Amino acid sequence: MCGIAGLALVPGRAVSGELVRSLSCHLEHRGPDDSGWLSLRQGKACLKRNIAENCVADAVLVHRRLSILDLTSAGWQPMGTGDGRYYIVFNGEIYNYVELRHELKSLGHRFHSRSDTEVLLAAYAQWGRRALNRLVGMFAFAILDIETRKLFLARDFFGIKPLYYTYWRDGFAFASEIKVLLELPGVNRDINPQRLYDYLRFGITDHGGETMIGDIKQLSAAHCMEVPLDTLEAARPTRYWQVDLHQRAKLSFDEAAHRLQELFLKSVRLHLRSDVPVGAALSGGIDSSSIVMAMRHLEPDIDIHAFSYVADDSAISEERWADLVGQTAKITVHKVRSNPDELIADLDALIDLQGEAFGSTSIYAQRRVFREAHEAGIKVMLDGQGADELLGGYHYYISARLASLLRQGQWSNLASFARRASTLPGLGMFQLWLRAMDYLMPSSLQVPMRRLVKKDLVPSWLNLKWFQEHGVEIRSPSYESDNETLRDSLYRDLAKFSLPSLLRYEDRNSMAFSIESRVPFLTPELVSFIFSLPEEYIIAPDGTTKAVFRQAMRGIVPGPILDRGDKIGFATPEKQWLLKLRPWVERVLSSKAAVQIHALDLKALSEEWQWILEGRRSFDWRVWRWVNLILWAEKFQVSVH
Repeated sequence: MCGIAGLALVPGRAVSGELVRSLSCHLEHRGPDDSGWLSLRQGKACLKRNIAENCVADAVLVHRRLSILDLTSAGWQPMGTGDGRYYIVFNGEIYNYVELRHELKSLGHRFHSRSDTEVLLAAYAQWGRRALNRLVGMFAFAILDIETRKLFLARDFFGIKPLYYTYWRDGFAFASEIKVLLELPGVNRDINPQRLYDYLRFGITDHGGETMIGDIKQLSAAHCMEVPLDTLEAARPTRYWQVDLHQRAKLSFDEAAHRLQELFLKSVRLHLRSDVPVGAALSGGIDSSSIVMAMRHLEPDIDIHAFSYVADDSAISEERWADLVGQTAKITVHKVRSNPDELIADLDALIDLQGEAFGSTSIYAQRRVFREAHEAGIKVMLDGQGADELLGGYHYYISARLASLLRQGQWSNLASFARRASTLPGLGMFQLWLRAMDYLMPSSLQVPMRRLVKKDLVPSWLNLKWFQEHGVEIRSPSYESDNETLRDSLYRDLAKFSLPSLLRYEDRNSMAFSIESRVPFLTPELVSFIFSLPEEYIIAPDGTTKAVFRQAMRGIVPGPILDRGDKIGFATPEKQWLLKLRPWVERVLSSKAAVQIHALDLKALSEEWQWILEGRRSFDWRVWRWVNLILWAEKFQVSVH
């Protein structure tokens, strides 16, 4: 787990030691244990630990190390092959490195460390890009091929680890974080108008190959690309893996639950591989509780520390559930509380760290959890990210299942499902069908119907003229699907709407405190199996979410946890916080920085805020999006003119 950066330079161009030091310094939190860099000139690679002098180079690779596997200097990067052809900078973890090393040894490879980095490098030397589909892990890496003079970049199957890139004045550059690339001279800071609209209206960020800054791209999940050093023309990123949505497992419900338990425990076992202590984030929900209980099931004698955020609002506090898991598993549970004043005190650092605008104050709760883990000396954490998108954990997936039954003409099942699901906490018949309309409504009717229910695609506080002048496509998220609406909805959230942003939040918050956060629900084998199951195994006929997984974890996880019908997570009392912070919110909304964001109609926005205060408009996450956008644009000097 590390921070990486690199430059492919216009031939013969000098690069200053000061610039390389700056790149390394901005990644120090991601790898405080060691650092190194490589410069390539006239086919010769020069490796150094200390960045001191200016140089003329064709390429530069920079690495910051967080030592997790093989804590010795043998794991130092940039790392090269014995023949001097390939050099790698690697951010992430390859969990099946032990098995891969055995296979590569049988093919004649020799190893000088116990690191997964050396295994990854040997795998690429042996199989090229075909090595990617042999990996189980999270990764973003760059490999320099001295012989072909190409730079190969790849990102893991789900985008767990970040990889950004841009073309700048002197060539091509990549890095683990956006703010590193903004250090390069000549990088334009103009907003990406389409991404701005997607964020402000729907809270969608991080999907695909773009970012909120127009000049900075990201390598999409499950993609790789090559950059030839002699021309610096980036080959089009290509996909190397995707979920097969047509595969179907012919298993009974109980057989599927048994197989899912096997795959989940296998994944957790792999994710426990570490040369430093491993802890866990624990909300008290099904996913995090299952991870903690699986850790105890697999390792009866290890000392486990779990970390929980506890909200002061009893309506969203999960403290009693976390306590139940802690007592059952006999682990140490560390609890974190926060308040709005602490949010304001830490907000500048949080915005700087995240690099792009983010969707809610729950990101701050997560940050506090990782800070607590850091203070307790934990360097690796397991987390349940991705389970909700795989197993239908959010309430709106119940409506997606309802839409599936309607499209399939299962009338008797439809009536029974609607009647039973409407009695679940937080749902009712009207709400259930209203959400189902998002999946059933043709695109041509989305605009008038959204206006009818006061969910306009362009609310009054958005400056429609600005978006039109900047060529923005005014659209709602695409919910069009075939008869399996739930499966399609899960995949969209996994690939685009929900998970990509959640993984970004998790990566930045964990790495801010030099912690490697692992997500055992996200392996190709486990994900592919879940997507092969019938929809009724995911959302049961009575509307129960995660049905097959609940059954899979019976006997491992306490029954009351598996029987929970609510969904909370690390939720903060955002409405109460922002109302308490009203003077601060209003200062931000009327600031000079706000005036510079021409995409907002500040007069209408102020009016909307007053209506929220008076109870004439409902409160939702749009308020935080306003505030966060303004502060983010000011922090990074992003132009929204």
